[in-house]
Amino acid sequence: MSLDQAAYLELLARGAAAEAYDRPVLLARAHGADAPALAALEHAKQLALRVRAELEGRRRREAELSALFETAHDLAGLRDLDAVLRAIVQRARSLLGTEVAYLSLNDPVAGDTYMRVTEGSVSARFQQVRLGMGEGLGGLVAQTARPYVTDSYFEDARFEHTGTIDAAVRDEGLVAILGVPLMLGSQVIGVLFAADRRARVFEREQVALMSSFAAHAAVAIDTANLLAETRSALAELERANGIIQDHSGVIERASDVHDRLTELVLRGGGVDDVAAALSEVLDGTVEFREDAPRPAGTDGHAVRRGDDWIAEVSAGGEVFGALVLRGHPALDPVDQRTLERAAMVTSLLLLARRSAHDAERRVRGELLDDLLDAPDRDPRLLRERAARLGADLDVPHVVLAARIEGPGSGSGAGPASAARESADRRRLWSAASHLAATGAGLAAARDGGTVLLLPLGAEDTPASLARRTARQLGGALREPVTVGASSPVGSPAGDPTPVAAAYEQAGRCLDALRLLGRAGQGAAAQDLGFLGLLLADPGDIDGFVHRTIGEVVAYDRRRGTDLVRTMAAYFASGMSPARTKDDLHVHVNTVAQRLERIGRLLGSDWQSPGRALEIQLALRLHGMSSPAAGGE
Repeated sequence: MSLDQAAYLELLARGAAAEAYDRPVLLARAHGADAPALAALEHAKQLALRVRAELEGRRRREAELSALFETAHDLAGLRDLDAVLRAIVQRARSLLGTEVAYLSLNDPVAGDTYMRVTEGSVSARFQQVRLGMGEGLGGLVAQTARPYVTDSYFEDARFEHTGTIDAAVRDEGLVAILGVPLMLGSQVIGVLFAADRRARVFEREQVALMSSFAAHAAVAIDTANLLAETRSALAELERANGIIQDHSGVIERASDVHDRLTELVLRGGGVDDVAAALSEVLDGTVEFREDAPRPAGTDGHAVRRGDDWIAEVSAGGEVFGALVLRGHPALDPVDQRTLERAAMVTSLLLLARRSAHDAERRVRGELLDDLLDAPDRDPRLLRERAARLGADLDVPHVVLAARIEGPGSGSGAGPASAARESADRRRLWSAASHLAATGAGLAAARDGGTVLLLPLGAEDTPASLARRTARQLGGALREPVTVGASSPVGSPAGDPTPVAAAYEQAGRCLDALRLLGRAGQGAAAQDLGFLGLLLADPGDIDGFVHRTIGEVVAYDRRRGTDLVRTMAAYFASGMSPARTKDDLHVHVNTVAQRLERIGRLLGSDWQSPGRALEIQLALRLHGMSSPAAGGE
């Protein structure tokens, strides 16, 4: 390597601008270098520029991912809803480098979506616009729950243009717009936008980045709302504390329970902690019960039931259970109010815990989706994401495909059946996510069922893992669950491609189990053999049988002969006419005549190894799908 060529390594090492790479060639030409030397230097320059471009691309992707993680961390630290929304829009604009970013939230009462926060906007009309469901690009995103992007808004006919929306967009001067949904579970709560006032193509990676950011943003919004409700509940507790100021005998006890419940909420305590604190304050035994009798028409008040007091734990019309104070027939109004407020705090703790679990399930599902759909992901980042979830992607894993087999599963008969199937899929995903979280694995909803990626223990095989998973999921749901397992995947992080192939194998195994009448069981692909894998293929099985032995089946049907059974016995006896005649209880000449007839129907090569294997398989399939052929 010459000194001039080595200069390019120095330029790469200090991250010089692209213009600086022309200098070594110019200096060599000025010093009178010959043509071969100049050509070699030019070649080195091109290689160095390619390396620089690759390094720039990697730095850009790392910066985007770093910004995404930093954003998620910052959002998690915010508590005020307005501050959360402003931070979301500011970070979205910064992440994509656009001139404008804005966020709209859905109004379920009005049935539309309205502009909530903007960044970089200059038009008052644009900042106050409302979009009906399906109207404009934003209304289409809110209605379909799918990202949409346009590089020229006014020339795009995929969405409905209205005079009001188009006037607002034109007033703002926007041309290229990207919109992604803000999702909580399956519900769209709003839309996050990034836009430029010039034509621009948003790359697929940018759409994916924006979608990932929107997922974090939706959780941050939900958390801020929950915290606002918690503050409201705490404010209610403060007001309840004021009510008992005139009752000197109970002031200290009420203040104690208020302080304890407030501390529990702030330090992330659980339902059992609330019950324990309340038991001590009320001088009784308090327990939370999911199956407690529901007092009807109480409007949130604690009611007496025999010697017990019951306070319903509910939120938004959903009942989680009740706080039950045992053996306390007399309860003064202050203590009754304390029990009611504790029930409210318990409901908020349960909602917060559910939100945290939902967020973890979504993160686990996103990581597994990346392993299945994006094999070019950086293995180091995959390992880091998995480690934060307690998973180790460098140990052998098994991919499992699971499907619930409840009543009416797969019937698809009308809206009620579709709603039931959708609810079953959600239940299955929830149970699988819990199983994955406790087993250092991952789970995601996929293809009408659920896919799991679980580590293979030292004492496990794919088949034993599949059977155990089927039992655990079936027990949790109280419904049969069928589970197909793949062969082991050595290192999902090292090469994500086999994860997708293993999922296809697990899906074929699942289909084979259902076709073989083994729904509700678990098995691995290698357990089913060639027949099971063939049945899992959605090909034309009847057509295969007809093409292979259809002439013989038809001949038996027309003539009342027994050629099909003769072939089966012939192959079962190791292609021995003598043993065949014993099995069929006929003369050996009869066997010879039948075999000659079969040869004329199927061709003289019907006993060759290749044809014989196909014919035996067709005989097996024919025997499984129809009664045995009659005798002569």
